[in-house]
Amino acid sequence: MNTDTDTTLLDQPLAQRASAPAGTGQAMLERLKPLLPLIAARAPQAEHERMAPAESIALLKSIDLHRAFQPKAYGGLEMPLPDFEQCLIAIASACASTAWAFALLVHHSHMLAMYPKEFQDELWADDPHALASSSIAPFGRVEEVEGGVLFSGEMGWSSGCDHAQWAILGFKGTGPAGQPLLSFAVIPRKDYQIRDTWFTVGMRGSGSKTIVVDKAFVPTHRIRNVVQLSVEHTVGGATLYPASEIYHIPVIPVFATCFSSVSLGVAERMLTVFREKTKNRVRAYTGASVGTATPGLMRLAESTHQVAAGRALLEKTWEEMRVHAVERMTPDAEKMAFWRTNQAYAVKLFIAAIDRLFAAAGGMAWFEDNELQKLFRDGHMTGAHAYTDYDVCAQILGRALMGLEPDPNLF
Repeated sequence: MNTDTDTTLLDQPLAQRASAPAGTGQAMLERLKPLLPLIAARAPQAEHERMAPAESIALLKSIDLHRAFQPKAYGGLEMPLPDFEQCLIAIASACASTAWAFALLVHHSHMLAMYPKEFQDELWADDPHALASSSIAPFGRVEEVEGGVLFSGEMGWSSGCDHAQWAILGFKGTGPAGQPLLSFAVIPRKDYQIRDTWFTVGMRGSGSKTIVVDKAFVPTHRIRNVVQLSVEHTVGGATLYPASEIYHIPVIPVFATCFSSVSLGVAERMLTVFREKTKNRVRAYTGASVGTATPGLMRLAESTHQVAAGRALLEKTWEEMRVHAVERMTPDAEKMAFWRTNQAYAVKLFIAAIDRLFAAAGGMAWFEDNELQKLFRDGHMTGAHAYTDYDVCAQILGRALMGLEPDPNLF
């Protein structure tokens, strides 16, 4: 990789990198396009180092894409949700692991904008480029003390943590009626260690390591529960920034979008690579053309339809979320369930499309230098997250369709 090329891009003023106004979807895609080959060239490095390359993250920061969901009050872009997801799909087509880590770092800014202004000042006033990784499963242990809690725990799966200055960590808090309630404490980098536990088959470069915390003090203004983030907008987000559409969308469905967007990028890349590698492929023993044989054509056609259907479902979902935000409509329980679970159903479609093609790609597809096997591995990993578990999502949607109360065991 020519590092001089990367440095030149980073050194260019933003106005010289594209002519369209900053913050719009098309403008960001224009800025992003020349970076994609550089990010793709570093995909092997991401696999080898088991984390998104710092150079790739720096390239994405150079066009301010990391500030997509940050409030404008701190220099952010407040991009519409569909615009950012289109950028994320493009990044995933270049390197799924980099896209996965970056997606979470960016999406977390949407969540953090729902916290009190006191914390947002602490987060962004001195470092407007600050980002947070997360480990939101409630495995943290807390001890209540005056003014907050002491937080401890070994919190795994924190994607992109090497590039973050903060961590959002889950624990079982207490609701107003004394009920257990999923809560999130935000902790600065100085108060935790990163343990390298990320040795995986898929999404190797996401750097989803373990955050280790030992009795770090977390003040109350850095703690929110899932109800406050998803239903009540009494402190941050929509209350602080009433003119901004992105903060009128609840946190949970926004958080879910990043996984499906990466999955879509992988699936669309699989279609392209399969066509390229199959077009001139011949069978070893007979010399017969594989690219013009009926089975291969049928597999490609069905997978293409499947990926297109998944994309259409996602884009419709994202646009619905945006319209609700623009019109300040509060989604009902059924709509929220659809927004949350459509993402997982689309991922299910994408994985099926990937599997259909990989099964017909031949033995050469299993070699480590063949991109098809990497897409197969990464594609399956997009379906392994708790938010893309369709068994869970089908229950969530089914209960909503039948008018049943949400099951607290299904999140």
